Amino acid sequence: MEKEKLTVDQVLSMDLPNIILYAAPVMISLVILEWIVSFRQKKDFYDGKDTIAATVIGFVNVGISAAIKIATFGIILFFYNLVPWSIPHTWWAYVLCLIWIDFWRYWAHRVAHENRFWWATHVTHHNSAKYNWSVSFRLGWTQHIKIIFFIPVALAGFHPVVFFICHQIEVLYQFWIHTEYIRKLPRPIEYIFTTPSHHRVHHARNDKYLDKNYGSTFIIWDRIFGTFQPEEEQAEYGITTPVNSYNPVYLCFHEWMDIVKDIKNSKSLKEAWVMTFTRPSKLEERKKAFSNNMAKPSPEVVPVTEEVNPVERKLSGVNE
Repeated sequence: MEKEKLTVDQVLSMDLPNIILYAAPVMISLVILEWIVSFRQKKDFYDGKDTIAATVIGFVNVGISAAIKIATFGIILFFYNLVPWSIPHTWWAYVLCLIWIDFWRYWAHRVAHENRFWWATHVTHHNSAKYNWSVSFRLGWTQHIKIIFFIPVALAGFHPVVFFICHQIEVLYQFWIHTEYIRKLPRPIEYIFTTPSHHRVHHARNDKYLDKNYGSTFIIWDRIFGTFQPEEEQAEYGITTPVNSYNPVYLCFHEWMDIVKDIKNSKSLKEAWVMTFTRPSKLEERKKAFSNNMAKPSPEVVPVTEEVNPVERKLSGVNE
């Protein structure tokens, strides 16, 4: 039986539940509660301006998601319709899809830390020196281009409704792991799922914690692919080069601005390429290498003088 091809209009008419929208009041209430508790306990977990900036970033991001919803649906539907197979729309399809999406979220997340171009879409989530539930709102306004990493989910044949619901669940899962108040959980949970302990490591700028624990819902991918790091010492949050600003626009675009500046200052296509796509943690090292190469003096041309034999000197009348 040939698979029925879907259109964007058909999917939109299915009235998909906006789980994130329903959960928003609960999340905002929990942020306020955590803020009040930390204030009363005199914990330095919150910064008022930082939290306001995160909230503004979050609301704008929701608006952007709504504005480009048709384009997002169109991309997923195009690739879903491209393949002749499909996975039945059943309860177990949601389980499989959740795992498959999480696998690709791991790689999308990892690439976003190991490639400067993609880091520019993600750095907003990390440029706070605080770690609390409001940090989960800090999703960069250009992060939506990462939809290309989820094309394999559509190619697997998961129904678009299954895809979008599972993707919302994955995004919502990220909320609760951004807190200092939940410490270590029972070992089976810590072994399989991403927990606040794992994610605190991920948000840290301590040397031993850099580029670790990319797992979204499941931490098993980090264990499999060698990027797992348990929480040991207290995390210092933020990025290695702090951004001293609360301006939401700047927080979302400062890395893009730096990339453009570095490209303009590049002396070759190779340097421009490296400035755009190098690993962020290696950026200063690469800049220094290019700077040293430019600073090297050209080899000095030393005139070669032919040595004259002493006998020939005398015969030619050349004095010693």
